[in-house]
Amino acid sequence: MRMRVVKIGGAALTDAAWLKDLGRSIAGGAGEVAVVHGGGPDISGLSERLGIEYAWVNGRRATSPELMDVVSMVLKGRVNGRIVSSLIDAGVDAMGVSGEDGSLIQASLADGGSLGRVGRVDRVRSELLEALAARGIVPVISPVSRGPDGGAVNVNADEVAVAVAVALASPELVFVTDVPGVLSNGRVVREVSGADARRMIEAGEATGGMALKLQSAVQALAQGVPVVRIGPFETLFDGSAGTRIRNEAEVSAWL
Repeated sequence: MRMRVVKIGGAALTDAAWLKDLGRSIAGGAGEVAVVHGGGPDISGLSERLGIEYAWVNGRRATSPELMDVVSMVLKGRVNGRIVSSLIDAGVDAMGVSGEDGSLIQASLADGGSLGRVGRVDRVRSELLEALAARGIVPVISPVSRGPDGGAVNVNADEVAVAVAVALASPELVFVTDVPGVLSNGRVVREVSGADARRMIEAGEATGGMALKLQSAVQALAQGVPVVRIGPFETLFDGSAGTRIRNEAEVSAWL
C-alpha cells in the first residue's frame, strides 16, 4: 500500500492534547503514513526572544543565516522531537528526519537567493522513506533541507508535503488546518475540483493561508496526486471531514 502524506502545522503543534490525539489517530489508522510538519509559531517565538528580526515576502519568511540557525533548532529539534514523542507514546514506531538527513530533500535557493536561505525543492529521495515504511516506521519529516552549497535551507512545509507526496506517488495528501475546511460564504465546501480551487484563488474568495493551501493542492493534483484534503484534525480519520479536492470538474459540490 502506498504511503499517505499528512502535513501538520500551526499552533496545534504546541498543544500536548492535540498531539496525543494525533498519535492515537495514526496508531489506529490503516496503511502507511509519512508526516510532514511546519512550526511557524515556534520559530517566531524563539526569534523574538533572541532579538532576531525577519520579514515576510509574498508569504515566505526571508531567512538570514542567523534566522536559519533558529529555524534548524526549532524544526529539526524542538518540534520534530515533540511530534515523534507523541507518536511513540501512542505505540507508533516513528523516527524524526529532516530534509538534510541523507540528502532526503535537496533544494535550491528560491528567487535567486534574494530571500536568503529560503529554498525550493529540487529532489526527494523517496527510497529512504520507503525503506523506513518497509520496516513499519513512520517518518516525521522536518522541512529543513540540504541546499546547493551543502548548508541548510528553509523550505515551506506545504511545498515539502507536495514534493514528498509526488515522489511517493501517494494516494492522498492531507493538510490539517485550524479551520473546518475550505469556506465559501461562511460554509464548508465539501468537494471541489482543481479548477474550482484556482477560481477561488483568482477571485479572491480564498486568501491568506487558505489560498496557499489551495495553491499547494492544485500543484499536487497537477503532478499526479489524485486527491488532496484540507480540514481539521478529524480529517485524519474521517473521510467526510474537511474539503476534498480532485481534478475532475464534475465533482464540484457546494454543500
